[in-house]
Amino acid sequence: MKSYRDLSREELQQLHTQLEQEYKEAREKGFRLDMSRGKPAASQLDMQMDIMDVLSSSSDYKTEDGTDCRNYGVLDGIPEAKKLMADMMGVERPDNVVVCGNASLTIMYDTVSRCMTHGVLGSTPWCRLDKVKFLCPAPGYDRHFAITQHFGIEMITVPMTPEGPDMDAVERLVSSDQSIKGIWCVPKYSNPQGYTYSDRTVKRFAALKPAAKDFRIFWDNAYVIHHLYEEDQAELLDIVGECEKAGNPDLVFEFSSTSKVSFPGGGIAAMAASKANLDEMRKSLTIQTIGPDKLNQLRHVRYFKNLEGLNRHMRRHAQIMRPKFEAVLRVLEEELGGAGIAQWTEPKGGYFISFEAMEGCAKKIVDKCREAGVVLTGAGATFPYGMDPQDTNIRLAPTLPSPEELAAATDLFVLCVKLVSTEALLEEKA
Repeated sequence: MKSYRDLSREELQQLHTQLEQEYKEAREKGFRLDMSRGKPAASQLDMQMDIMDVLSSSSDYKTEDGTDCRNYGVLDGIPEAKKLMADMMGVERPDNVVVCGNASLTIMYDTVSRCMTHGVLGSTPWCRLDKVKFLCPAPGYDRHFAITQHFGIEMITVPMTPEGPDMDAVERLVSSDQSIKGIWCVPKYSNPQGYTYSDRTVKRFAALKPAAKDFRIFWDNAYVIHHLYEEDQAELLDIVGECEKAGNPDLVFEFSSTSKVSFPGGGIAAMAASKANLDEMRKSLTIQTIGPDKLNQLRHVRYFKNLEGLNRHMRRHAQIMRPKFEAVLRVLEEELGGAGIAQWTEPKGGYFISFEAMEGCAKKIVDKCREAGVVLTGAGATFPYGMDPQDTNIRLAPTLPSPEELAAATDLFVLCVKLVSTEALLEEKA
């Protein structure tokens, strides 16, 4: 394909006229589809409905240690659930894990809130400090940024690379500024780029020397077992173990859940950390709750049984998701490859594709798609404060639509990219 940048103004104008007509026809079709979030498809939800049959009125509701899951107690999770989540997260010792409710985002919010009001292991509560800052690798997860913004924490953008955050920048900032108290991380199949942190990056995180003793790595391992390919899977070092080896056992809070393994809103979520960190968390849990939903924990343990059961189930998810990712990537390559107006990632897992448009074009592309009936994640959402300084990044979430809907949505997206890009190039050549 000839690069759009090599086209003359007359050729661009002719192409633009053609694209405008195609866009007008697309709008008239009245297509409606919301692809703004990374949601499992109905077919993914259907395939695990039998988890609801694991417990019935005649079931034995006791754990291996004899705890009756119908009653109060066991604030930090039943032992079987700790083992299951530790194995899923790649954490060596279940004692390093607390199993809470259904959402890791809730645990992250509560953890930041606890740091604000009560400090970290005896340090000054963050709410009493003049300034609290967080490092935010970007493009990143918008809900992470929403938490820190909600608490009035200043966010500092750190560039992402295929190996993870720019660690030179992370090390420099963390070691020199004691007002920097944390960093958000999605270390495996990152949201939205699908990158997995390299061994070297994980080891550098574990060896950080923060100026603030209450600095913590918020390690959101959301996609730890969300592979798209059985034969081509990313590997990630255990950050909890690496921090122990580096002499920094208290440096990290790790989070994960089964929200996209079983049911979003109906899974189980966990936090892994050092004994000191978890003991401090338990002090709040004794006041916050009289016990989590142990029946749901028991249901998950009996359904999945072990790590192999989880992995076997995730292979079924991948069979549904993989063709969708490949279809989107195929259209992008066929329609935009060599055009010189876009780049995109080709993830091996997770839930997203990260798309880079021409500078200044992302918002216009997203707006064009919305006007024609396809709602995408808002442009800028993958950056702190919703502000992409280059206005280039768009997060694509291929999982929810049916194959037919996805094909139509991808065609529309490509059309909008071409239309907005030709407009931008025409302005350059004016």
